[in-house]
Formats: sequence, structure tokens, C-alpha cells
Amino acid sequence: MSDTKKILSTMLAKDNFSKWMGIVVDEYKEGYCRLHYTITADMLNGFGIVHGGIIFSGADSAFAFACNSHGILSVALDVHITFIRAAKAGDMMTVTAKEIHTGNKTSFYDITTTTDKSEIVSVFKGTAYRTGKPVE
Repeated sequence: MSDTKKILSTMLAKDNFSKWMGIVVDEYKEGYCRLHYTITADMLNGFGIVHGGIIFSGADSAFAFACNSHGILSVALDVHITFIRAAKAGDMMTVTAKEIHTGNKTSFYDITTTTDKSEIVSVFKGTAYRTGKPVE
């Protein structure tokens, strides 16, 4: 098993929230993660559209997987999300996290969530703090 696959396995084994969301990781390598999940009725707000917290959580999961892919325990230091369009039950979300820069103490990522029709739902920017400790 490659180092990145071991890191992902370690993270997913303890990640009950991502399991609840139905997150499936499609592609994973250093500095990169692409995953998907489907919006369910339990994820809708009072207007019948996806709750913003769900979109944020999907992006945050991709961010976490990508920034820990180097094997250094990394945690969110600062994040920002812009919601562009709504999604509804049955829509499949694809989330792509791409590393922009990794330094000794911080790393920066762009995370985009799109529908199965390639419509952008959100753009998420994340800064991670690299603790220097290994992912275990």
C-alpha cells in the first residue's frame, strides 16, 4: 500500500461524519483529493435545498484529505467559502481539492464543488497549519 493510500485509510477509518455523508474518494495523491457524495433529503434545509453546512463539510473533508496527504498532521487555520448555486436532493456533488502551495508551517488549497452537470456550487479556500507530527 502506498503512503498516500495508508494516510487516506487511516483518516477514513475514524471519520464517521464523512461516512454519514456518503463520501467516496475517487482520486487521491499528494496535494490533491477528488471525492463525491449525493445530496439526500436529510441534507436539505427548510427551503428544500441543500444546507450550506453540508456543502462546507464536503469541501472541508476534501481539504483535510489533501492537506494531510504528505503525511504531516495538518489542521485548518483559516477557510472561506463562497456559495454560487444551490443543490437539491439527488444531486451528486464532486469536490476537488488542489494544493496551491506547501511550506514548512502552512499550506494553501483551492477546493471546488460541482454538480453532476459540471455546475459550480461553491468555491472554498483553505489554509492549513502543518503541525510537524505524522498522521497516525
